[in-house]
Amino acid sequence: MILLLLTFAFVHRQVAITEARLDVGVCYGMIGDNLPSPAAVVQLYQSYNIGKMRLFDPNAAALTALRGSGIEVTLGTLNQDLPSIASSVDAAKTWFDTYVQPFMSDVKITYLSAGNEVVPGDLAQYVLPAMQNLQSVVTGYGYSGLQITTVVATSVLGTSYPPSSSTFSDAARADMVGIIKFLSSCGSPLMINVYPYFAYASDPVNVRLDYALFTTTGSVVQDGSLSYPNLLEAVMDAFYWAMEKEGVTDVDLVVSESGWPSAGNGDFTTPALAQTYNQNLVKRFRANSGTPKHPDRSLGGFIFAMFNENQKPAGIEQNFGLFNPAGTPVYNVF
Repeated sequence: MILLLLTFAFVHRQVAITEARLDVGVCYGMIGDNLPSPAAVVQLYQSYNIGKMRLFDPNAAALTALRGSGIEVTLGTLNQDLPSIASSVDAAKTWFDTYVQPFMSDVKITYLSAGNEVVPGDLAQYVLPAMQNLQSVVTGYGYSGLQITTVVATSVLGTSYPPSSSTFSDAARADMVGIIKFLSSCGSPLMINVYPYFAYASDPVNVRLDYALFTTTGSVVQDGSLSYPNLLEAVMDAFYWAMEKEGVTDVDLVVSESGWPSAGNGDFTTPALAQTYNQNLVKRFRANSGTPKHPDRSLGGFIFAMFNENQKPAGIEQNFGLFNPAGTPVYNVF
């Protein structure tokens, strides 16, 4: 019955939308026992013209469903696979040949991420050699359109306010310097998970809601000659400044995750707030513009997440989805 309802919704929506595919991505998480099949999910992406998908691991069913879809895929490794991938080029090739190579001919995989939020931490030491080995494999195959990267959280920053004072934390610095120098040498971007929601919810006295939601009418933070009307741009520039202090000025940034929960924390998490944030995030991505520090570098990325996932921890973690498991919107964004 759910599949029939989804199919009806897809057909109805497909007729309603005439605009070109959105240059916006959505993360496809699967930590739920009531989610649609991967084939139905790909149809849902297509019906809403969502042009990019982030997969957290090389799920074979999802990749099979993506064949011929034209959806651009950012594909992650499992964090626990990093030590093996980092051990040798041969081990990295074995991993790639098992999980990625079978889909390269008809799935548009554009980024391969070595790990998710493992810096700083016990696995951080494996990120750079894993990236280097994967790059060797990709180069060997001649896949010039597939870039190697990694995903980090804002926790890699020590100081982040004001943006121009930003540095990498002592715990993350050594690993981050190696990572960003590698990315610079390959012309690949760094992917950042950034959540203004958490900054606001943890300190609503000092973090303005309109600053977090992109709804200010002017500058909120003035950092020298740079004016910041929203928190997301301030965080992204904090990364640009931190990298610049390590001598790296040519690595672009991609927002690998950002979103706002629609429930789970009282008045901080309502459908209206989540809708406002994500609608404005989409507008920000589609504006094809940069940040105050780098207005020449277009900022794009991914909303977290496609679905409310009922096997995540109770509370806000179950309520980041744009869609219910039945395929109906939690609120309208697109």
